[in-house]
Amino acid sequence: MSAHTRRNFVGLLGAGAATGFGLLRSVAAAQPTQRPHNIIFILADDLGWADTDINADEALHETPNLVKLASQSVRFTNAYAAAPLCTPTRASIMTGKYPARLHMTITRERAATPPHNKRVVPPITLGDLPHKEVTIAEVLRPRGYLNAHIGKWHLGTAEFYPETQGFDANIGGTLWGASQSHFYPYSGTKYFGGEPRYVPHMEGGKPGEYLADRLTDEALRIIDGAAGRPFYVNLCYYSVHTPIEGKPDLVEHYQKKLRPEHKRRNAAYAAMVHNLDENVGRVLAKVDQLGLARDTVVIFTSDNGGFLGKFDGQPVTTNDPLRSGKGSLYEGGIRVPLLVRWSGASAGTTCVEPVISTDYLATLAEIAGAPAEPQDGVSLVPLLKKPQSKLSRNELFFHYPHYYDTTSPVSAVRARDWKLLEYLEDGRIELYNLANDPSEQRDLAAQMPERARELHQRLINWRTSVAAQMPSPQAGGAKSKNP
Repeated sequence: MSAHTRRNFVGLLGAGAATGFGLLRSVAAAQPTQRPHNIIFILADDLGWADTDINADEALHETPNLVKLASQSVRFTNAYAAAPLCTPTRASIMTGKYPARLHMTITRERAATPPHNKRVVPPITLGDLPHKEVTIAEVLRPRGYLNAHIGKWHLGTAEFYPETQGFDANIGGTLWGASQSHFYPYSGTKYFGGEPRYVPHMEGGKPGEYLADRLTDEALRIIDGAAGRPFYVNLCYYSVHTPIEGKPDLVEHYQKKLRPEHKRRNAAYAAMVHNLDENVGRVLAKVDQLGLARDTVVIFTSDNGGFLGKFDGQPVTTNDPLRSGKGSLYEGGIRVPLLVRWSGASAGTTCVEPVISTDYLATLAEIAGAPAEPQDGVSLVPLLKKPQSKLSRNELFFHYPHYYDTTSPVSAVRARDWKLLEYLEDGRIELYNLANDPSEQRDLAAQMPERARELHQRLINWRTSVAAQMPSPQAGGAKSKNP
């Protein structure tokens, strides 16, 4: 079937269609005449699992609006991004597929130019989300949704912008993974190798205007103008990605608040987290003002763990108590905050079941009563209704065959409490029990070789099933194990 035909008939495809991977939960019970829920999907950029008061008693950062949202939501404490970097996680959210299956496992900027001076050569991957893939917006469109993307896109060049992927509006989305500034006019050449960058559709701003505030303004305008149509607002902030630039008054507030015992010590970063929290509060206040709270699903999460590098000579954040950060498949790189507020959910509860960013498409399709193709993800609706229940799957998989400051090429599998990592330069295996060791400090691979072998085989089988791309050996270098 052609991509064009496939898209035209997405609304007719049954959730039980046979494929080689997992099926979506049936949505047959939904009545076509019912008005679907509105959807507001809020995606932070590089916000770590412990950067807010949702999952940690963060002594420096102040996030009262997220705490309030958590009291109204199901809070997932074992939520994962499907990748430790922006582009692949965003692709997994849009399509419900593992980045390895999509062959989108690294940022768009690095996809076609792997380094050749390392022990192995990473694969060349896709930087553009193919049009043959069906996005959340395309799944929702047959149900009459107004689909608006606001903020960071990072899933391809202009030919692959949100307008070509099922969205009616795109405000601020480009090929780039970060803006040159968080202050108007959001353009310049100061960072990112001097590349000229800008954020589109930001006309009419004034000096001092802040990007997250402006994106929220645009989101509220879309919500106000929906005129009774169900809406899907994909609100993807550029915060808290570099450049680390907070509003001066907030930076001063956190500089004064800093104490020797604080683990997170970047006042500018704290100011960015504070502003992000304020904007989440603005969105929720608008929903309340319009009387739409019971009719609106709100999801808040991040695309990967916190960035451990320095900006202007100062460390950005720490993911403590989790190990490592952005780029890594240790918990600090892939475990993320997740709140889901929905009238059908058990509000103010906590769910410990492991979930992943591939699950959002299936979840929103079920809530909206929108038939969708089978994907790698599963619907989280059963967990939203009964947070203490478990899903039928037993594993989550990750594949990052690339280099980053925090890692060499690596794959991983989480199977309930157990997590195995395979480093692809030399086949090194690490095994952790996350229930007893969430900081991943005690490698049990040597003590439990049978469990390590069994999990490793599951990982190999999965890589084969999704046709995962693997690094190639350098001349004279160690050969990575093929899936």
